[in-house]
Amino acid sequence: MKVKLSVKPLAIVLSLFGATAALADINIGVSVSATGPAAVLGGPQKNTTQLFPTSIAGEKINWIVLDDGSDPTNTSKNVAKFLTESKVDVLITGTTTPGVMAAAGPAADSKTPLIALAPNRLDGEKFKWAFTMPQPIGLMAEPLLEHAKSKGYKTLGFLGYHPDAYGEVWIKALEATAGKYGISFGPIEGFARTDTSVAGQVIKLIGVKPDAVIVVASGSPAAMAHAALAERGYKGQIYQTHGAPSPVFLKNGGKSVENGILVAGPLLEWEQLPDSHPSKKVGGEYAKAYEAKFGKGSLSSFGGHMWDAWAIASRAIPVALKKAKPGTAEFRAALRDAIESEREIAGAHGVFNMSPTDHSGFDGRARVLLQVQNGAFKVVSK
Repeated sequence: MKVKLSVKPLAIVLSLFGATAALADINIGVSVSATGPAAVLGGPQKNTTQLFPTSIAGEKINWIVLDDGSDPTNTSKNVAKFLTESKVDVLITGTTTPGVMAAAGPAADSKTPLIALAPNRLDGEKFKWAFTMPQPIGLMAEPLLEHAKSKGYKTLGFLGYHPDAYGEVWIKALEATAGKYGISFGPIEGFARTDTSVAGQVIKLIGVKPDAVIVVASGSPAAMAHAALAERGYKGQIYQTHGAPSPVFLKNGGKSVENGILVAGPLLEWEQLPDSHPSKKVGGEYAKAYEAKFGKGSLSSFGGHMWDAWAIASRAIPVALKKAKPGTAEFRAALRDAIESEREIAGAHGVFNMSPTDHSGFDGRARVLLQVQNGAFKVVSK
């Protein structure tokens, strides 16, 4: 279904858009999970599109925004519509990892740049045409493992999405790296995104008595799993991934998530960053614009990935326009090449330096460790 956007300029652009859009128009297809279980992620992403301009470098931009309802099957349908009817120049798609996986094949087959909004493990032609906004799992796992090592933890249990694409990339990363920190990883207890209870899994984990547990989930499910551990009396450290930090996590988790340690991008607590951090200015600009429109306290790190997607595209589009016209295969190829070659693009979640072998482009500036203290996130490591 189409997402009805409330900002008048963007609504006008959408109403004027048709299958016969002018060749010079730049068409951007956005498919996000504005409703359904992943709405806590996709809602802020949809909202963020309302803050974007409707022209760049003298060319009109048509934003075509669709809701996939948190269903990767719908993501596939939306992408097909973008490619066949809208003739988009770039896709900004995939609130969840399964959504990215659903979009990657068609994007590669049509040679259309895909800016992915969720972590993934793509390779071959799919990797060539996809660029990922969330930080790589390995990069985000490191500070959690370093923290665990500093505390003398020897065992780390897993409670999270499994089998699920997001859970799987975390499992593989932890299996590959935990040993380097002297930590034994396991056991693995999985649950589905739609599950409302993890009592059985928690009982099994507590019986094994791991020194710490990492919850690999997002939004409300992340808070639910964390709370279940606390309510069952688990006293070890509970870690969370960058899929968790959000106002919903704090609200739903309440006192149960106190003292939890989370890895996150620098956006959510941008005011706590040093002035020298390259994301402080960008994050502050986004945070102020977003909260001015959607209310104080509404900022979410997930919307920041959409903001960064536009930061990437807005740098690459003027470069590509020097080589070809929008609506052509040549423009899409030039846009892909520009995304891959532009340097030091400051985003709300870090600084991007893509390369032929790195389609994330992040370094250590893209992560912070947060701890829940008195119902709020506090930066404990920059």
